[in-house]
Amino acid sequence: MNSPLAQLAANGVSIWLDDLSRTRINSGALGALIESRSVSGVTTNPTIFAGSIGKGDGYSEQVAELAKAGATASEAIFEITTKDVADACDIFAGVYSASHGFDGRVSIEVEPGLANDTANTVAQAKELFAKVNKENVMIKIPATKAGLAAITEVISNGISVNVTLIFSLQRYKEVIAAYQAGIALAKANGHDLSKIHSVASFFVSRVDTEIDKRLVAIGTEEAVALKSKAALANARLAYEVYEQEFATEDWSALAAAGANEQRPLMASTGVKDPALSDTLYVTELVAPELVNTMPEKTMEAVFDHGVIPVNSIQGHYEEARDILAALAAVGVSYDDVTELLEAEGVDKFIISWNELVASVEAALEAAK
Repeated sequence: MNSPLAQLAANGVSIWLDDLSRTRINSGALGALIESRSVSGVTTNPTIFAGSIGKGDGYSEQVAELAKAGATASEAIFEITTKDVADACDIFAGVYSASHGFDGRVSIEVEPGLANDTANTVAQAKELFAKVNKENVMIKIPATKAGLAAITEVISNGISVNVTLIFSLQRYKEVIAAYQAGIALAKANGHDLSKIHSVASFFVSRVDTEIDKRLVAIGTEEAVALKSKAALANARLAYEVYEQEFATEDWSALAAAGANEQRPLMASTGVKDPALSDTLYVTELVAPELVNTMPEKTMEAVFDHGVIPVNSIQGHYEEARDILAALAAVGVSYDDVTELLEAEGVDKFIISWNELVASVEAALEAAK
C-alpha cells in the first residue's frame, strides 16, 4: 500500500490517532486503522473523553454497573477511561512488539487540575499506570513547572511518559533535561532502561492562531507577511533542540546503558485557519524519529491528498530562526505568546474535565 500516510511512515514519522472511544474500539474501526491508515498509536486527553463519553458511544452498560456500585463521577471516569486505554493497548500490542516499544503506544492523561501539583501528579500517574496494567501505556503529564519534577520522578519509576502542552523551545529543553534526569535515576534504581520510552508533545497550530491574531492587529505589511509562518518555524527549531540535546556525552553514556531518546511529537496538527492547506502541519513537518498525532479529519486529508516530502524539517533551521527574529522585530513577544498558550492549554483541559465530570454525573444519575 503506497498511500501518503504509508509514505509518511516510511519517511520516519509515526502516525498516532488523536482520538479514542469505546465504539471505535468495539467496532474494530480502531484496529482497522493500523493497516488502512498506517496508524501506530493513540493519544487521548480530557477533551477527547468528554466528547466520546458525553455522546454515549458505548458506555451505557459500564455506567449502569458503576451507578449500581455507587461510584462517584471521578471514580467512574477513572474506571471508564482506563478500560478504554487498556483495550486500545491490546489492539496495538502487535505494533508495540514489532517496533520494540517505540510505537503501539496509547496515552492517558493525569487530571488537568493537577497541572501545578507535583506530588499528586506523580501519585495519579502511578495509579493510572497500575490500573491500565499494560506495558505499552504512556502517562501524559503537562510540561508546567510542577510537571517537570513529576516527569523526572515518574520516569525514575520505570513508567513511560508522554509530556504534553509544550509551546516554547526553552520549556522543551527543560522537558528533555527532566527526562534525562529521570532516566539517570531509573538506571540507579535498577530499571531496564530499554523498556522506558517517552515522547515530548510540541503543540503546533495554536502558535499560529495566537501569533496570527497579533500580526493582524499590528497590521503593517511586514507583520501580515509573517502570518502562518510561526508555528512551523517553532516546530522545526524544536526538532533541532531534540537533535542537539541527545548528542551530548552525558546522554551517550545513558544510551550505552540501553536508554531510548525521548522522541519529539507534533501535536495540535489540525489546521485552524481555513485559508491554509488542511495537511500543512503534517507535510511540512517530516523527519526521522518524529511522531505526529492527528485528529481523524487531518489524517483523512493527508491520506486523500497529502504530498509527502522526504524531509521538511532539517535544512530549514536558519529560515526558522529568521522568522522568529522577524516576529520580534514587528513587536510579537515569543515568550508572552508561549506563556499564554501554556496557561490557556491547562485551562482548556480543566474546562473539558469539568464537562466530562458533569456528563458522567448526569449519566450515573440517569442509570440509577
